Amino acid sequence: MFRLALRKLTRAATAIATSTGSRTAVGGGFSRGTPSALSAPLSTGIRLYCAKNIPNANPVALQMINYALGLARSQKSDESYAQALLVLEQCLSSQSQEGHDTTIENSKGMVLLAISTLLSECGNTDEAIHTLLRIQDLTSSSVGIRVAAVESLVGLNLELGLVDTSSVLADNCLKLLEKESQEVGDDFSFKVFNARAKAIKGLVELVQCDLESAKTFFQVCEEESCIGNAALSYGEFLHTKRDFNSAKEVYRRVISGSSEKKDFSDPFALAACNMASEEVLLGATCALGQLESHLGNFGDAEEILTKALKQAEEHFGSYHPKVGIVLMCIALMFRHKATSEHSSSLLIQEGLYRRALDLLKALPLETDGAKENVDKRDIVALARGGYAETLRVQQSRRDEGERMRSWAQAAWRNRRLSLAEALDITEPCFKVPVIDARICRVL
Repeated sequence: MFRLALRKLTRAATAIATSTGSRTAVGGGFSRGTPSALSAPLSTGIRLYCAKNIPNANPVALQMINYALGLARSQKSDESYAQALLVLEQCLSSQSQEGHDTTIENSKGMVLLAISTLLSECGNTDEAIHTLLRIQDLTSSSVGIRVAAVESLVGLNLELGLVDTSSVLADNCLKLLEKESQEVGDDFSFKVFNARAKAIKGLVELVQCDLESAKTFFQVCEEESCIGNAALSYGEFLHTKRDFNSAKEVYRRVISGSSEKKDFSDPFALAACNMASEEVLLGATCALGQLESHLGNFGDAEEILTKALKQAEEHFGSYHPKVGIVLMCIALMFRHKATSEHSSSLLIQEGLYRRALDLLKALPLETDGAKENVDKRDIVALARGGYAETLRVQQSRRDEGERMRSWAQAAWRNRRLSLAEALDITEPCFKVPVIDARICRVL
């Protein structure tokens, strides 16, 4: 019966893909109309993707990708994701297995990017990484696809805390673009992908708290008009440097661009996993809300972070760890507001921290190796540090707060600022923590 359902799904996807008059697909996500470039005649689509560095893929494969993404996100259930992944595997196997034709390999590469995205959304990070690594074998695929794959690999490894691996991957991406520049020169598409490669290396340096090194890589974002992930990472760099006005302008530009574009319909914004456009939009909205809080604009901060919370719940569902990260940002905003206004919001903060830790699946304090093996350590340590402060001021719960505080301090690894500095933002020379919701790290 399941195989019969799969065949029906695949036939439906193919029917949608081959119908040039169709304007809607099944499910959510990409279901609000077929991108105009893909619904145009075949010759128009090929002209759009004809540049050397830009993916020139089979339009049928692209529409099946959009169909599968919409199917998975329509219900956000294990079954809907499993069915979507089977459709994508069917699409992948339908591509020619012979030769190294660029169009075929681009089609395969884009399908693999879509598969890795769905695996990442399900929390299956290891399989997502394995899928992205398969793109390395597509030696004839366009530079745009390979850059998107490496960018996603870096993002997932940063989320896992594997910074050294991320740095090596980012260096390899830079070497790829250096080689490409010798062949094609500095055309527009090369500049876009070169900026993305340098920005992802800059993000790695930012995670390692080396702001001077990060500055050298983000220099390209000052000279070129960066988009998507490159622009968001640059905005976070400016944010950590306390250039709030410039950071705010970049965040707003990212939000505007991410709201208009979808990954598989814009060849320059092609991305996957935690670097996909939905994640960029969430990350930029969350970062902008934090920035307004750092400026003391708590009304604006609450409104923006509430919007980020809605985005996270709509895209991932109400029980996803990314929802917990946004809740923690809201809790920190209330903490900063209470400190600045000499007010109290302990019950609100405690509830937000507790819920965030539940969604982040934080292990109990007494668990062996919890400090060393905790997933999303930066975020959990900061959340427990904030939670501890709400407990320590309550006489009856002071001991509990002290134990939680001790755990958070031992787990904290950020070299740019201490846990106390991250929690107690005070003028005039304060350092600000910037939480990157894409990679689940405190910058």
